[in-house]
Formats: sequence, C-alpha cells, structure tokens
Amino acid sequence: MSAPRLHVLVPCAGVGARAGAAGPKQYAPLAGRPIVAHTVEAFRALGHRLATLALVVAPDDALVEQVLPDFPHAGERLLRVGGATRAATVANGLRALAAAGAGAQDWVLVHDAARCLVTPALVERLVADCTDDPVGGLLALPLPDTLKAATPEGRVAGTLPRAGKWLAQTPQMFRLGTLAEALAQAGDAITDEAGAIEAAGLAPRLVPGSAQNFKITYPEDFALAEAVLAARATTAGARRIP
Repeated sequence: MSAPRLHVLVPCAGVGARAGAAGPKQYAPLAGRPIVAHTVEAFRALGHRLATLALVVAPDDALVEQVLPDFPHAGERLLRVGGATRAATVANGLRALAAAGAGAQDWVLVHDAARCLVTPALVERLVADCTDDPVGGLLALPLPDTLKAATPEGRVAGTLPRAGKWLAQTPQMFRLGTLAEALAQAGDAITDEAGAIEAAGLAPRLVPGSAQNFKITYPEDFALAEAVLAARATTAGARRIP
C-alpha cells in the first residue's frame, strides 16, 4: 500500500461580510496583494510535500482568475464546487479531490482562505505531529483571556474557567475518508472540520499554533495583518544582508 499523500483544501466560496470589504474578503487587497494570494504562497513554499493544493470557489466566481492569474500551477486545482455553507464547500471539495484520485487514507489539510498569515513552519509542525496520529488534529492556541458568558441583554452572566480551553485555528488535518463521512453525518451546522470529527466520537489532537495565525474577520484586522507582514519583510531583509 502506498504512503498517504498530503492535500490542502482551501474553502474560498464565502463572502466575509463582517470584514467590511467591497467584495469577498479573501480577494480584498492586503499589502499590495489579495488576501488569498498570501495564503497560497505559504502552501506553495512546501513544494513537493503536497500532492494537491486546491481552492474551492463558488461555481459562478468571476473574480478568482483576476486576483490569482497564476493559479493553478502544476499540482494545483481550482474547484468550482463551493456550496452555501463552509461545511458544504469542504464536503464538495473532498468529493472533487476523491474524483481526481485522492485516496480515503490520504491526509487533507483544510485551511481558511482568510487566515493568510500562516507560515510553512506552522504547517510543518501540524503535519509532523499528526502524520502518525490515529485521528488527526488542528492548530490551536490555549485561551489567553478571561472568558465571560453573556445574557441575551448583553450583560455578564458569569465568568467561565479558561483552563483547558483552546482557540481553534487552521489548518485542520484529517483523513479524507474520515472527514467526508463525518461531514455527511454532522450536516451544515458545524463551523470547523474538527467539530465534525468530534461529533463522530473522535478526539482530534491539539497542536500549538501562533497568535499571528489569525483569520481576517473585522476591518481592523487588515492593519494588524499588514503590520505582521511588514515586520516579517524587515526580518527577512535583515537576514539577507551579509
């Protein structure tokens, strides 16, 4: 039996209304490039480690070729099978990967298009920790702040213990067959792939991520992301100076 391969699936069919962008937030400019272009670049840096890098867009998406004119390269796929929800988009993408030859035992890393500050090192950490895991796992951060429960009126209903609580990030890495079956059983209500795996009675591994691996959600996130990218560029430039 051949070794399981690695595939990356990037759901790219949403709108992201909370970000305040004029169109789909994954296509909004960030540091001179579309958000999703930064995401694609991070996974391209993994090179031959990946069997497939796939973007799942809406069937009527008329912008993706404009914002990503060099996509797809070899080993990359543009899948026009996005659904009405994230769960449907991922499920449709998994079916398309399987139809293209991906195996049920292959690993699939599902990653948010708008989580554009992910680094190859973070992805490598997830792969290293999960390749031999019976379930798979996800990048996540221990909850750093005090957690409050709220009343319907917007007042504090209580303070919840933060011990043992983590903030889920992506990529989330699971076997293609296991994830497809879990999504089919869980339906559209789940908000991340780990939730579907949990609903199937399995316990994904938590792999420490990074505070910089945040998803652009609100208008103020753009300035923060640009600051992170600028700091990285400065650091990279300093390393190149002999």
